Amino acid sequence: MNLMKINEYPKYWAECYGIAPFLPTTRKEMDALGWDSCDIIIVTGDAYVDHPSFGMAVIGRLLESQGFRVGIISQPKWDNKDAFMELGQPNLFFGLTAGNMDSMINRYTADRKLRHDDAYTPNNEGGKRPDRAVLVYSQRCREAYKETPIVLGGIEASLRRLTHYDYWSDKVRRSVIVDAKADILLFGNAERALVEVAHRIAKGEQLEDMKNIAGTAVIIKEVPERFREIDSSRIEKPGKAMPMINPYATEEECKTKQEDEVKVEPVAKPVVVTASRHDPKNTYIRLPSYEKLCNDRILYAHASRVMHLEANPYSSRALAQKHGDRELWVNTPPIPLTTEEMDFVFGLPYARVPHPSYGKEKIPAYEMIKTSVNIMRGCFGGCSFCSITEHEGRIIQNRSQESIIDELKDIRDKVPGFTGTISDLGGPTANMYRLGCSDPKAEINCRRPSCIFPKICEKLNTDHRHTIDLYREARKVDGIKKVLIASGVRYDLAVESPEYVRELVTHHVGGYLKIAPEHTEKGTLDLMMKPGMGTYDRFKNMFEKYSKDAGKKQYLIPYFISAHPGSTNEDMLNLALWLKKYEYECDQVQNFYPSPMCNATSMYHSETNPLKRVKYKKREELFVAKGERERRVHKALLRYHDPLNWPLIRETLISMGKKYLIGDRANCLVPEEGSEQETQLTPAQRRQSGRHGAKRFATKHPNQPDIRKDGKRPSGNRPTTGNRPNGNTSSNGKPAGKAGTKPGSKPGSRSQGSDAGNYSASANGKPSGNRPSRPGKPTSTRQGQGQGGNPNRSRTKAK
Repeated sequence: MNLMKINEYPKYWAECYGIAPFLPTTRKEMDALGWDSCDIIIVTGDAYVDHPSFGMAVIGRLLESQGFRVGIISQPKWDNKDAFMELGQPNLFFGLTAGNMDSMINRYTADRKLRHDDAYTPNNEGGKRPDRAVLVYSQRCREAYKETPIVLGGIEASLRRLTHYDYWSDKVRRSVIVDAKADILLFGNAERALVEVAHRIAKGEQLEDMKNIAGTAVIIKEVPERFREIDSSRIEKPGKAMPMINPYATEEECKTKQEDEVKVEPVAKPVVVTASRHDPKNTYIRLPSYEKLCNDRILYAHASRVMHLEANPYSSRALAQKHGDRELWVNTPPIPLTTEEMDFVFGLPYARVPHPSYGKEKIPAYEMIKTSVNIMRGCFGGCSFCSITEHEGRIIQNRSQESIIDELKDIRDKVPGFTGTISDLGGPTANMYRLGCSDPKAEINCRRPSCIFPKICEKLNTDHRHTIDLYREARKVDGIKKVLIASGVRYDLAVESPEYVRELVTHHVGGYLKIAPEHTEKGTLDLMMKPGMGTYDRFKNMFEKYSKDAGKKQYLIPYFISAHPGSTNEDMLNLALWLKKYEYECDQVQNFYPSPMCNATSMYHSETNPLKRVKYKKREELFVAKGERERRVHKALLRYHDPLNWPLIRETLISMGKKYLIGDRANCLVPEEGSEQETQLTPAQRRQSGRHGAKRFATKHPNQPDIRKDGKRPSGNRPTTGNRPNGNTSSNGKPAGKAGTKPGSKPGSRSQGSDAGNYSASANGKPSGNRPSRPGKPTSTRQGQGQGGNPNRSRTKAK
């Protein structure tokens, strides 16, 4: 496949203006640069931070490198068009993004309650972006300059590119490009598509002629003539089982006459890769229309499953979906960037600090990731609650070691107040750097949603030597005293490389390491597409052994999700008993957050398992905790130690016939009503005031020291404390359990689309739950996100 590299396009004529110290945000700044106008204006819901972990900075600097004059309108007032006219009319187009997180996840909790803070806003101030920001920004841009093309991007647009279930309105909504009345939508990591679109518009082409760019979605009148339609029911017909293509199918050989007459010793059969049934260049899949999906949740599960099967950028087919009399055309996912292109993107001239207009105001997301480095993109974990794979893709995109080391030096030299500690070397996960399929042909045709579930694919390269070498080189950089790993470790991969675990534990854990088993029960773990607890135990044993060998007292901080689809009261009770057995206590627990597009959200809406063939009859129905009380019960069980939850837990245990778990015996979960343990609570503990009401406690083991003998706190990723009877206070003052984007989830675009993942607690003070994707990539939510641990996941989730 011959693709033009993003760093090889002929530059636009405006390159003569050179590089701006910061992309201009006001007309005065434009005048200082000698600009009479902007070629492209980016409108974003985040504060402008010129850092590769923030999507607007990556996209802005990338377009600047192509020779375009790029302006930024950051967090504009949206009640009228005035703010959108601040920089004048762009010569080419408006680029709109809600920011590094989906605006609804950013503004509302998993219980649909309004948040009063925003990590991507100066001073953590809430309310600086509207609900469904992409729609509002698009409307205002149209009011300002009706004829100017509008290009949508970022995680909110990416995860809403098709008909999708919307948790906040509890209904199925149209593609965001239809509601926004935009001209084109870019999904996933959009650098490749964005550069092509910008140059083609600059040459005078019309957006309506750009129908076939990978990584884009458009509204068209009719399907291009050269394409042949395949109805989604022909791939997997709801109600009738049809075998799924096996990309590793064994070639069948006919028996010979000799084999019939004489017993022949079995011969090993060659493994061959089966080509796709239909040429993706000439066929497309017809998905059920928006109108049909609105009223048929089983059909919705079917459509979601088909969409997830068509996720391979090399062999997937375009998707078509009717919205009334209009046709939504979604091209194949973008081709991953090469290492050379990744180095180019991350080597652009970022100032690495917020725009000077913010003065001394603090932007929490920036403070969290200013000394972290994104080493890769993508995740092949495929966790069903995480949307990182849907956004960034399953194929890992890696930076070179040289590029990463150069960024470490850049941090050392540019970041104000740098103390010598790198807070993270990671991405959506900590340990997928330079891992991938060892068979290029299989990778091109594979349709598996995960390379490591239900077991690690035999074709997957799990050699961690590149990551180990990177860690060792990072520690050698002058001025770097400590390199911590804050992204979540995918422990089922880590156990395949004991040397990696030893390196990690010996040099890169600052007392606590977060990992994400998510649950303890096999049924729920299978729906999450997560490994069983046996793998967790293996990793825990290795972690403890190597910590002891290094002479360090270090602790694992596990994440868990409450109210995940398929998890019953019995499952949550068993999880609570496991937590008590091993003396873990979780506070600030986050319930499952149904972010757009991920498999678990399809489970939530349809109460059906889309990981298997979807059937109207004899389908696998799932229990889903939807009501407020059911979700409260699941959350309460995870926080069994909190006296405020005891009445609800008692009531639940009695209704389940588990009254024997109430009492003061060792095997009981909660004490009897009116027991001495309950009556001795102080008034402050009862009303959750003072330090007991701080609600800033992450997963915590009672034996973990908060204060060392020298009176100082342990370094590294410390679990926060707070709402516990013993009154421990927060170690970092940050609330855990907040939806974020993995900065891997680092704030931003690690998933600008790393919006997915629900965590029970944050071990390092980063928002857990739907974590933001790592800023710097067009972001999401991991509803999850894999096992990465950056605030960028909108998993945001660290797997």
